[in-house]
Amino acid sequence: MGHHEEMVKGMQLVMELEQDLKVANVICMNGRRHITSSKNEVSRDLVVNVKSKKKQALLDVLPILTELRHALDMQMELETFVDKENYFQAFQLVPEYLQILENYSGLSAVQEMGRWIEAWLARTIQKLDTHLLGVCQIFNEESYLIAVDAYALMGDVSGMAEKMQSFCLQEILSRTHCVLKEMLEEEVGNNTQKNRFTYSDLCVQVPEPKLRPCLLRTLETLFSLMCSYYAIMSFSPGDKNIESKGPDLADKNDTSQNSDEILVDSGRGHSSAAVIQDGSAAEKSERASSSEISNPDASTSGTDSPFYQLRTDATKLVAQTFQRGRRNLWQLATSRLSVLLSSSAVCSTSIYQFLKNYEDLTIFILAGEAFCGFEASEFRQKLKTVCLNYIVSFHRQNIYALKMVLEKESWTIMSAEASQIISLAGLTGDGAALCSPTSRSSKLPINSFHGNSTTANSGKQRLGFASWLKIENPFSIKLENGSAESPKSNMLFNSSVNNNHGNGNNPSLDEENEDLLADFIDEDSQLPSRIPKTKIVKANSSHWKDGDISSQTGSSLSLLRMMDKYARLMQKLDIVNIELFKGISQLFGIFYHYIYETFGHQDRSQSSKALPDHQSSRLKAALSKISQDSDQWTKPQNVSYSPSSPLSMNSTFGQIDVMPTAPPSSMFTSYGLKERCAAAETVSLVARVLNRSKAHLHSVLSKNNTSSVEEFYRVLVDSVPDLTEHIHRTSARMLLHIDGYPDKIANAKWEVKELGIEHNGYVDLLLGEFKHYKTRLDHGGISKELQHLLMEYGIESIAEVLVEGLSRVKRCTDEGRALMSLDLQVLINGLQHIVSANVRPKLQTVDTFIKAYYLPETEYVHWARSHPEYSKSQVVGLVNLVATMKGWKRKTRLETVEKIEAAP
Repeated sequence: MGHHEEMVKGMQLVMELEQDLKVANVICMNGRRHITSSKNEVSRDLVVNVKSKKKQALLDVLPILTELRHALDMQMELETFVDKENYFQAFQLVPEYLQILENYSGLSAVQEMGRWIEAWLARTIQKLDTHLLGVCQIFNEESYLIAVDAYALMGDVSGMAEKMQSFCLQEILSRTHCVLKEMLEEEVGNNTQKNRFTYSDLCVQVPEPKLRPCLLRTLETLFSLMCSYYAIMSFSPGDKNIESKGPDLADKNDTSQNSDEILVDSGRGHSSAAVIQDGSAAEKSERASSSEISNPDASTSGTDSPFYQLRTDATKLVAQTFQRGRRNLWQLATSRLSVLLSSSAVCSTSIYQFLKNYEDLTIFILAGEAFCGFEASEFRQKLKTVCLNYIVSFHRQNIYALKMVLEKESWTIMSAEASQIISLAGLTGDGAALCSPTSRSSKLPINSFHGNSTTANSGKQRLGFASWLKIENPFSIKLENGSAESPKSNMLFNSSVNNNHGNGNNPSLDEENEDLLADFIDEDSQLPSRIPKTKIVKANSSHWKDGDISSQTGSSLSLLRMMDKYARLMQKLDIVNIELFKGISQLFGIFYHYIYETFGHQDRSQSSKALPDHQSSRLKAALSKISQDSDQWTKPQNVSYSPSSPLSMNSTFGQIDVMPTAPPSSMFTSYGLKERCAAAETVSLVARVLNRSKAHLHSVLSKNNTSSVEEFYRVLVDSVPDLTEHIHRTSARMLLHIDGYPDKIANAKWEVKELGIEHNGYVDLLLGEFKHYKTRLDHGGISKELQHLLMEYGIESIAEVLVEGLSRVKRCTDEGRALMSLDLQVLINGLQHIVSANVRPKLQTVDTFIKAYYLPETEYVHWARSHPEYSKSQVVGLVNLVATMKGWKRKTRLETVEKIEAAP
């Protein structure tokens, strides 16, 4: 055993010797057979000693046999060259071999050699194609030059370029398919079943947990192929001394361009050989016999050699072909990605995972644009479509969550601690980022391509992708798993790839980012019960005012958190930021409409005839806008809904039927004064936050979308004061319980002959109702400011009831009209004892309406136009009363009423 190594080497030598002996034995047997055959022929046909003429003929055959022997030796050399991948010298030797066969084409042995060389060429071309495939998979300069030199000598460089392009396209198809088959091995079952699935079938079966690994592995594969393709396209031998991968042809009388060519049918995968004689066959044979074939390991001369020029021309031709075809490669790569992105798992992933996928796809697009030299508009549109699909699904889930919050809302003010936890940096532009930069993105090239394909083909722009070749594959799963990425940090890379709209590097926002990310991961976390109990982030709540904090309810917190998420996403998903802004406006519209339906409607079942609707034009316009944009929201239907149910891309936000159902009329009285005031204040809070966010939202959106922002603020946000006023007026009227008084006033006895000193009984009843109203306000748990405001609205409600009641009076004398003034004066005096403020101005409309009884008949049309505070029905009632009591002509009354009703 001490000589084990020597023994092994010896055994190897013995095995090699044994193999050589076997080869030699075969050669000897063939030679013996030929010699025996020749001997028999010679013995039978020639008698050398007797016939010298036959002897001379035999001597003439010897050179032919020598040539054939040399041809057999060349066959061995050809096999050896191919085994060593020395294709250049192999193809250099082929013309000389074919020349021998052509010279003796009549011999049967030569015809057999011709069939052998055809089979050898087919095997060699197939092996060379396998070599080319390896170069396309992973570019290697030495391997590439071996193939280039071989095809250059064959004179089929263009065929080589087309074949390599075909290989690259096939690699995209096969390797992306293999990636999914390997990643989905458990889902698709055994290998037999797995092979039956097409790429589209596999994409459909991708589960959500494996979507990101599949996407990363696919991007990694495609990027690797793009790098190999670009390396081939941009390769040039350069000005340095060339390490010969093929022979130096400088001393060969520049015959490389005119040498015999091998005509290769690369399209069918096999070749046929033909010889083009150039008069130099004897010279080639002489060089070959004297072993003047260049040593492939020797150094050649510099750039002046014909061989260098041949290689340079070949690489330029390949580069030009690859430049023309790189768009096809990019389109095929993006088409495979598009099929993968059409998977339903894309819309079911978390927002955190989706942002990471969006980051990777954006990086890939930038790399592709640098690779192609033009803007990838088609794939950018596909990515926009994917984002839209995801945003629609994401928006639907948020609306459903808001619906649950509103339906369970108790309309109680939350504690200041709970209010201070949230940060609205996304809305107000304080710069809090969704995620922090990844280590992968920080290693990417800063420069990205911007321009058209014409400039890209110029000398400098053509190498736009060169910087990407110097970095590690940015989509490597190992790189991601080994990076600093964690569930607490991720965002689009902070380079020229995307401009951030704030300083996301503020260390004071770390805790906030953690809370926000948890909110993104857990879709239920926007519910008030899920607000994390962390310490107050004072740096982020500095923009809050005490009034804002004291006015928050659970639904307003949920709404603000949702809208803040949308605003942050607008900065990251800039290609669909207008759709995200529409989502913000629709979320606010739902909140707005629900509060109006819950607290803005009046329960008018107690009165036989409803009071006039005094809603402002802005409030009506806002409700109309919400109704137009969200018609299916405002019409509750019995439709089952699951937040995870998929949406088609044709679905729009306005078609999502998850509008929270307003409480039935029996529940209007279940909400106390405190809750009604809280609802009014909380919608004002949201409006104040949105007003502070207006400038920031303008800066995030492009100039083409400013009209949407302006319309949203003009129609919805600016009408919030009208909504709160309407809610307070509705609350005052409900608490006063005076809806039935217009009929009482109208049915009082106004057709009196003499004016007494007693007022009507409804006055005392109204004063009693108002006293009870003031008591309810005092014990309602609301602020003094709101109490004073509701007292004013209460007085104005009494004035409206008086005007409405007086307008319904059918008959009245002058004394009765004086009694109306007496009732009004008694009511004013009574209210003045209850309310400290001057109430007479609030009831001036009643006094003006009473005095209009004495107007001449020609003044009523002008008077109606100058007093828009009265409804048309009230003015028409007044005109009918005056016409009846003063005996107007029927024609005069009808003309006056017609003019009043025709007025705008």
